[in-house]
Amino acid sequence: MDVDTTARTNSSDNPFQPPRSLPEPETTAKSGSLLVIFLVVMIDLLGFGMVLPLLPIYAKQFTLDESGWQLGLLMASFSAMQFLFAPIWGILSDRVGRRPVLMFGLFGSVVFYTLFGFATIWQSLPWIFAARIGAGICGATISTAQAYIADTTSDAGRSRGMALVGMAFGVGFTFGPLLGYFAVPDGKSAPGPWLGYLAAILSGVALIMAAFLLPESLNKNSRSAAARFKLSNFGIAWQLAGVPAILGLIFMVVFSFAGFETTLTLLLKGELFDFAWGELCLTMALIGFSSAILQGAVVRPLYKRLSDKQMALMGSVLEVIGFLMMAGAVYGQTLVGFFGALLIVVAGFAFIQPSVHSLLSRMAPEDRQGAVLGTGQSVNALARILGSALAIPLLKWNLFAPYIVAAGLLAIAGIFLQRSLRARG
Repeated sequence: MDVDTTARTNSSDNPFQPPRSLPEPETTAKSGSLLVIFLVVMIDLLGFGMVLPLLPIYAKQFTLDESGWQLGLLMASFSAMQFLFAPIWGILSDRVGRRPVLMFGLFGSVVFYTLFGFATIWQSLPWIFAARIGAGICGATISTAQAYIADTTSDAGRSRGMALVGMAFGVGFTFGPLLGYFAVPDGKSAPGPWLGYLAAILSGVALIMAAFLLPESLNKNSRSAAARFKLSNFGIAWQLAGVPAILGLIFMVVFSFAGFETTLTLLLKGELFDFAWGELCLTMALIGFSSAILQGAVVRPLYKRLSDKQMALMGSVLEVIGFLMMAGAVYGQTLVGFFGALLIVVAGFAFIQPSVHSLLSRMAPEDRQGAVLGTGQSVNALARILGSALAIPLLKWNLFAPYIVAAGLLAIAGIFLQRSLRARG
């Protein structure tokens, strides 16, 4: 069942259809429920943003991994679990409700972030793997949060409601690393178990808020939250003019940016530069902050003047330039060039992300929207898994290899998109 498939009328042969006794949306949701969803997602992602930048460093302390494959798989494990379990949580929330699924996910985050803290004391890579896999499973409820928003908003207000999830992501990835900075008292020593403990505490706060402030939203008019990976959707999307080129660019962009995020901390702390813990956290926060500023102050105003196609192609050019500059900065070991390249890569990503998804939606016929957008989500998830898994082995092979590969892939994808859209007219 696609993510935007509307629930049918009540019948016994539809396992995702809520029972007749469920109330209508307007009697289910309180006026502040969207704010609570925003805070729940934001606090959960604060914990994620705190821990993610330091995973390669934790793992590097606890294992000898010359090839980088163990670290790559560690970084990919969270996204892989989200990809696999998002449809499972969606199916469950269609049956038992959104609220219990969201609360169970938050409870699991408390448990596995606490385990992450213990794993740093034990200096055990297998336990770090277990903690990240568990956190990925329990953190795969974002689609359920989106379904909650769909349950409690009108068609006219749904886009604004869904934007809350994007805002929560931005806030979490900006302020999560900053909280990680304060988790280390002297700002210099390696992070200890309190980073995991603080993430667990934040998830616990979100759990308490959900328990007391979040009403159930599932009702007889709810749409399914069960977004599934379907090979048939790929066949449908591949047959539509222009869509394969957009999907290719989405894959290349997410693949490259996931690799960029994954390798950044290794470069800054040991492989190329020798940043202190506090400096590393501030650098990661700068990425989230820069992305948010660029989206609001540059990208949105430009949409009044430029088309989605122009924005996507401009973003592709920026990404290619940024990754080539990154490779040059790594080769020359220049910190100023490194940060200049970092900002250009982030700017390119800010340009591309909204434009390619808008193009994807506009090119899909109304009766194929679910299949095409579902395929886009699957491509996005697969790219993040593979980008995270392969970037560190590439870095271990050659320090600037991930960025040369990223620049080449994005150049090919950008040229393919430009030609495909020109042929389509």
